[in-house]
Amino acid sequence: MTEEVAEPVIRIDHRGPLHGTVRVPGAKNSVLKLMAATVLADGEFHLDNVPEIVDVDIMSGLLRSIGSQVDAGSDGSLRITHSGELSTRVPADLAGRMRASINLLGPLVSRVGKIEIALPGGDDFGLRPIDMHIAGLEAMGATCRFSDGVLSVNAPRLFGADIRFSFPSVGATENLVTAAVCADGVTTIDGAAREPEVADLCRFLVAMGAQIEGIGESTLRITGVPHRALHSASHRVVPDRIQAATYIASVAVAGGEVDMIDAQQNDMQMFLHRCTEMGLVFTDLDGIGVRVTAPERLRSVDVQTLPYPGVATDYKPLMIAMLSVADGSAVVTENLYPGRFRYVDELQALGANIKMHEHHAEITGVQRLSGAAVTAHDIRAGAALVVAGLAADGVTTISGVGHIDRGYDDLVGRLREVGVGVTRG
Repeated sequence: MTEEVAEPVIRIDHRGPLHGTVRVPGAKNSVLKLMAATVLADGEFHLDNVPEIVDVDIMSGLLRSIGSQVDAGSDGSLRITHSGELSTRVPADLAGRMRASINLLGPLVSRVGKIEIALPGGDDFGLRPIDMHIAGLEAMGATCRFSDGVLSVNAPRLFGADIRFSFPSVGATENLVTAAVCADGVTTIDGAAREPEVADLCRFLVAMGAQIEGIGESTLRITGVPHRALHSASHRVVPDRIQAATYIASVAVAGGEVDMIDAQQNDMQMFLHRCTEMGLVFTDLDGIGVRVTAPERLRSVDVQTLPYPGVATDYKPLMIAMLSVADGSAVVTENLYPGRFRYVDELQALGANIKMHEHHAEITGVQRLSGAAVTAHDIRAGAALVVAGLAADGVTTISGVGHIDRGYDDLVGRLREVGVGVTRG
């Protein structure tokens, strides 16, 4: 008889302020796109500040499956080598495990002229819409067909096009920029996403030999270059603003003062502004990071999610956890993904006073939450439950830890370094 292996859980039994230093690792939402972009050229690419997360392992597997070589160093580095022909068929079992697999679309179509890829989770366009990706590729001359959960794209040649987004889609911006770098002529993308991770990808592409103007702005202009003009490059992954926000939220609910090395204040200004309104104090550490100091108790503020530079939807679970123990009442409005409130039931199980009204959450803060057994249903929800556990009396046990591992580099270890009573087992 095979012995059943228990799924890991995170246990939090903590009361008291946090003190010490946390280093913010590289961004999940950047490194996966950088890895995919290396497909554009032959050679040996070097990425530094790579987070040790499950999604990097999955993307590494995807690249190996199409013929690339991927080697991870022990120092947070990654070496990716492309030489010769790459497969145009992305294995469905790997593609289905991670939405970022769709970021192979632009680079592979540009390099090879075609691709067959299963949509993440096998969803149709209506459920995980990539219509903006498709429309952009078709404007550049590609033929796209969707059948039985698989997207097939054929594009022997791509041509520059004028593309206008009705919404600043991050994924569509990334895919169309990577498709455009070797297209014939000039491609303009109006209404492009402006997230720091998009800018990080553009800077990497420029280091590879691409010609991109307007990086960090809402209009991108890409002048196509011949494939032979692209080459390998080295790049340091931008620090993860969502992980930084998680440690800020931890200090906010537990109290204390923590130095966060590599936290990029310019990349999270609206989040920091809202946190300042809640009573947190931020002190610049001579350009190497930021010190966060918690008030005696947080103040409630209303929050709404918006495209960058607004408050990101990934911050929302953390902010709701913070507001659960803040003084007063607040309303949090989700303008981007109305269905992203699955974690509210779990926070309520910890004693949070939250009432839902369609895509609005009304939170009335309580003094302390109460420990309970809860489940993480996705990456950011898991992080929010960890934060809530720091504001709870008694023991909080979080299952579904695999979701957290997809996006967080040693969350438990980093929290323990600043004095959190937390274990994993």
